[in-house]
Amino acid sequence: MRRESSPVRPDLAAHFEAIGFGLATIDGEPYWDESGRYVFTLDEIENRLEKASTDLVALSLELVDRVVGDEAALTRLCIPRHAWEAIAESWKRRDPSFYGRFDFAYDGHEAPKLLEYNADTPTSLYEAAVVQWYWLEQSIERGVLPAEADQFNSLHEKLIERWRAIGAGRPLHLACLRANAEDCATTDYIGECAAAAGLETIALDMGDVGSDGHVFGDRSGRAIERLFKLYPWEWAFADEFGSSPALRQTRFVEPPWKAILSNKGMLALAWEMAPGHPNLLPCFFEGDRGAASLARHHARKPLFSREGANVRLRFGDRTWDGPDDGYGAEGFVLQAFQALPRFEGGHPVLGCWVVGDEPAGMGIREDLSPITTDRARFVPHIILD
Repeated sequence: MRRESSPVRPDLAAHFEAIGFGLATIDGEPYWDESGRYVFTLDEIENRLEKASTDLVALSLELVDRVVGDEAALTRLCIPRHAWEAIAESWKRRDPSFYGRFDFAYDGHEAPKLLEYNADTPTSLYEAAVVQWYWLEQSIERGVLPAEADQFNSLHEKLIERWRAIGAGRPLHLACLRANAEDCATTDYIGECAAAAGLETIALDMGDVGSDGHVFGDRSGRAIERLFKLYPWEWAFADEFGSSPALRQTRFVEPPWKAILSNKGMLALAWEMAPGHPNLLPCFFEGDRGAASLARHHARKPLFSREGANVRLRFGDRTWDGPDDGYGAEGFVLQAFQALPRFEGGHPVLGCWVVGDEPAGMGIREDLSPITTDRARFVPHIILD
């Protein structure tokens, strides 16, 4: 693994307009950054990152199987009691997962270490699946990269195939908070993949999801049979939507059982289940006896948060704080401090995507801070032996 400088395409703005990528800059700051690129060997991809993802999918499913009927564990995760039945039923039915993203710290030498599992509402999907693939193709065409350059990226094809496998030909509603540009872009892209798989798709805002007390429906009165929602389960369970009897009639993507894995407490439960796992970091619920061993060197993470919000890193007498977005009321975990590698562009986090249960690609975000926030930049990568 190494980072190299890379020439920026001269027609970049026109290209982004042509492919409908409107997130190249966010709040006036660059988000897409192709002035650099990360280079990996095929061995690193296949035997480090893909293997870690495959192993952690299996571990995660075993964890859900253990936790779903364990009231003590669900309580430690601060999942409200009224949600337990919906979670258990969705697991008993084996409602299918669509996608997820493991975020790894990896320096090219040590085993990848899991920082968190974005199991419910991961974004940065379009740039990982499509934008960086176009960059690879055009860089090869222009002679910037050799013809044998490749990429850890079969996302687009696997997303479409996954919808063919789980869509059952039925209509699919897709909802998010459409005022959020990033969530909207991710949801629209997932809808395009579903349409390519032959599904009828209906886009709506989460505020357009209504209920007559028995069935969820959209504003036209059409029943919502299957709903992809880029809206975290902890938010849903905290409002009227998440306690409605209609919850049992609609099939969700991601299903309710994913609420166990999208919770940072799963990092502590996973360590309890598999202490010493090569891809896990020691992790404990704050206040548990084991947490004392991490008092001087740790990452303190809220059970629920996004984009590094309310995360605190401590290494000896040094501390770093993520943005304060008010997370943490439900509690925290302490995870062993794992320094991100430092390259010219900043600190990279490797987001390894899974579609269903299969590794499918990677996106890399760099932040100047050792805490990855919503100010991180997306940097493309290649495989080159």
